[in-house]
Amino acid sequence: MRTDFGLVLTAALLLHTFRRNNGEPASNKPCRAGFSQSFYSVLISRDVLRGRGVLKDTTVSSQKVTFDDCVGNEAVVFHSSDPVFAVRTDGSIYAKGEGARLDEPIQFKLTANSQHTRTWETVVQLALIDPPSTQQNENEVTKEEGKEPEKKQRKETLQGPPPVIMFSGSSGKNGSKALRRQKRDWVIPPINVAENSRGPFPQMLVSIRSDQDQDISIRYSITGVGADQPPNEVFNIDPMLGKMFVTKPLDREHRSSYHLRAHAVDMNGNQVENPIDLYIFVIDMNDNRPEFKNQVYNGSVDEGSKPGTYVMHLSAFDADDNTTANGMVRYRILSQTPHSPIPNMFTINSETGDIVTVAPGLDREKVSQYTIIVQATDMEGNLNFGLSNTATAIITVTDINDNPPMLTSRTFSGEVPENQVDIVVANLTVIDADQPHTPNWNAIYRIVSGDPSGHFTIRTDPVSNDGMVTVVKPVDFEMNRAFMLTAVVSNQAHLASGIQSSLQSTAGVTISVQDVNEAPYFPTNPKHIRFEEGVPTGTSLTTFSALDPDRLQMQQTIRYSKLNDPADWLSINRTSGQIVTTGILDRESIYVTNNIYEATFLATDNGSPTASGTGTLQIYLIDINDNSPALIPKESQICERMNRNVNGVNITAADDDTDPNAGPFVFELPNFPTSIRRNWTISRISGNHACLGLRYQVYLEPGVYEVPILVSDSGNPPLSNRSVIKVKVCPCDENGDCTTLGAVAATGLGTGAIISILICIIILLSMVLVFVVWIKRREKERQTKQLLIDPEDDVRDNILKYDEEGGGEEDQDYDLSQLQQPDSLEHIISKPPGVRRVDERPIIPESQYPIRPVVPHPGDIGDFIHEGLRAADNDPTAPPYDSLLVFDYEGSGSTAGSVSSLNSSSTGDQDYDYLNEWGPRFKKLADMYGGGNDD
Repeated sequence: MRTDFGLVLTAALLLHTFRRNNGEPASNKPCRAGFSQSFYSVLISRDVLRGRGVLKDTTVSSQKVTFDDCVGNEAVVFHSSDPVFAVRTDGSIYAKGEGARLDEPIQFKLTANSQHTRTWETVVQLALIDPPSTQQNENEVTKEEGKEPEKKQRKETLQGPPPVIMFSGSSGKNGSKALRRQKRDWVIPPINVAENSRGPFPQMLVSIRSDQDQDISIRYSITGVGADQPPNEVFNIDPMLGKMFVTKPLDREHRSSYHLRAHAVDMNGNQVENPIDLYIFVIDMNDNRPEFKNQVYNGSVDEGSKPGTYVMHLSAFDADDNTTANGMVRYRILSQTPHSPIPNMFTINSETGDIVTVAPGLDREKVSQYTIIVQATDMEGNLNFGLSNTATAIITVTDINDNPPMLTSRTFSGEVPENQVDIVVANLTVIDADQPHTPNWNAIYRIVSGDPSGHFTIRTDPVSNDGMVTVVKPVDFEMNRAFMLTAVVSNQAHLASGIQSSLQSTAGVTISVQDVNEAPYFPTNPKHIRFEEGVPTGTSLTTFSALDPDRLQMQQTIRYSKLNDPADWLSINRTSGQIVTTGILDRESIYVTNNIYEATFLATDNGSPTASGTGTLQIYLIDINDNSPALIPKESQICERMNRNVNGVNITAADDDTDPNAGPFVFELPNFPTSIRRNWTISRISGNHACLGLRYQVYLEPGVYEVPILVSDSGNPPLSNRSVIKVKVCPCDENGDCTTLGAVAATGLGTGAIISILICIIILLSMVLVFVVWIKRREKERQTKQLLIDPEDDVRDNILKYDEEGGGEEDQDYDLSQLQQPDSLEHIISKPPGVRRVDERPIIPESQYPIRPVVPHPGDIGDFIHEGLRAADNDPTAPPYDSLLVFDYEGSGSTAGSVSSLNSSSTGDQDYDYLNEWGPRFKKLADMYGGGNDD
């Protein structure tokens, strides 16, 4: 109860302090920061001018610009847009430079900046004072005679009937161009028109007249935007009376001012007066509600924030004039949800829209989000006359680390088998009221004591935030049977200021070590020994024994076996581990690498379950002289005559042994046969190389010669070897290289044999060429005279079935006379010339077709057909392809009867076996009708 009362009292005091302004009571009228006016018109006396300009640092008028930032104006700085005139901090206007002139009214923008980075603006207009004559009407502006050039000056319009604006000068009566002394002009005051006026329209604004209207008839007109430029006809003027009207309601938000020019001309259109400028300002009315940019604003504030903490900013825009009350928006909070811990946890700056906290007690674990309804009202917040709008502010209470993590128990326990890693042996559970899965909630575990060797670590479960005690280094039951660990939990983020760690952040963890049967191990692994190669079988090399780490259990028996022996040279005693050779150790074996032979053995105990360990034995084999040297290359060639340009054969000795059982080598030629030493010579080049060559002035026939050479190594005792090198002796060119013919001759073939082989090759190629030419020629002849039809397919010797066309002529209702050649051509000849039927024979000489020979050769049938085809293609009497064609005339009748009279029925059986006696040409017909039944 006391706590709630304290919260309410604190909120009340803060709210009272917030509403105070510069130490004044809250009941006073609140201060409105800014300029007192949005437009200042300052009149300057001519006495300020010294000569033709204002002196530097001279105050031009006693009238000042009024400004108040509501905090004493201590850090306010004014900035002028004009390079000549400026404003001091007390509001006085002065000239920054020498010779400032005021020939015409000067208008500039003045900006004020405060220490709160806020900016205010206003407009200042400067004009010289030139009071009119006392005899003139106060509602008229006239031109006076003077010695100064023309200048313009603004004068405030007075309330009352529409003013009369007089033209300030004339260009000569009736348009006279005579020179006249120029006169000074009054500054025409702007015409103010309220927006959204209800009329009636047209509504008169001002009356314009010329002082010459008593002498001549004058026509008045206006030009500019709103008159004769879009938007047209907003303003018009009575051309005779000079009365200017507004024709429709104006909207300041659409256009805030108009600039028109008034003209006066005579009836002939000649200019009577100089045009005058008219400025029409639209007076703002409160016709627009404040509008928020967003309907929903999102902000955040840390829990536990102190009163006065900035939360967020809301802003509303009012389209009305912000220099008047119509556009001055004020903010207030309508409601707060939820009302916890108090209904007024926040307040809003009525002018800026900044939301701040006014009471302590923000707790995310209790209330994580607030919803605030904010109202914006113009007319400086006057609810009776102002227009309002609302928006929603959602304030999220962000989490801070104000809740330390707490372990759910003061002690935890677990078990771990020895010699195992990366297993979880215990699980530490923790609770944290902060927001899950954030640095304020994520737990970090540390082991502060009980594990000096670093066998364990505690990893965090990313999902549950629990601590998993994990083995990272194997534990030994024989060394430690249990571990007593002390674990501490904390968060990734530091605790908030003033929050202390909980006693429940520390707990004890007991880890018991379970004994398991451990595998035997070899104390020295791998084990290195040295032996000479070639030791006899059965030689004892060493004893390779293992130890059992299970010292606290009853003594276990270890048995040995061979796991890997690539060359199968070794054996191990099953009980003692003694290693004995079973083969000859050879350093030059493929199983030996860098003189080391490696074998692997297995040691197995009799525990339950059994366990085994491996050990590696490395034998360094010392080399002995057990390999004879050999010569390379085995074959070579040499020129048949030795000269100074010809070198011998370079030979190299190689030995599988190493120093000192290898080089340098000794090269010799044997004494037998004697021709070897008589024809050949060998000279040593280096310890491993020698040169074999023919003796000088010795000539050998081209061929292959086998030259034996004795070579001995440097071992103790040395080993020798007799090697035979096949040397090809061949003729050479001047560079000492064997010629091609010489290389062939060296293989054993003579010159005659080589020539014979070449001749045979040429003859064989000639025969192939002749055969190809004959084949080509025969193919060409066959293409020139090719049979149209093979003899086997001759239509004269075969019965071909083309198609079945139905019955004979008697079965068809055709006029067969149309297909017969007429006996007489008189009816055709008697026809008049003109177009004839395409199915009639033309009366012109017919083309001559080739005559078929009586007994043609089968090969000429194709030529006969092709010649007939060419003749038919060139025949002009041939009818089109779609008419009846006349092939030949066969007479008026036929001695043969109609084939339709043949009876094709097979009612009776007929014997066709006689067809087999007619020869092979009727064999196909005999197969079709003879031969009896097929069943």
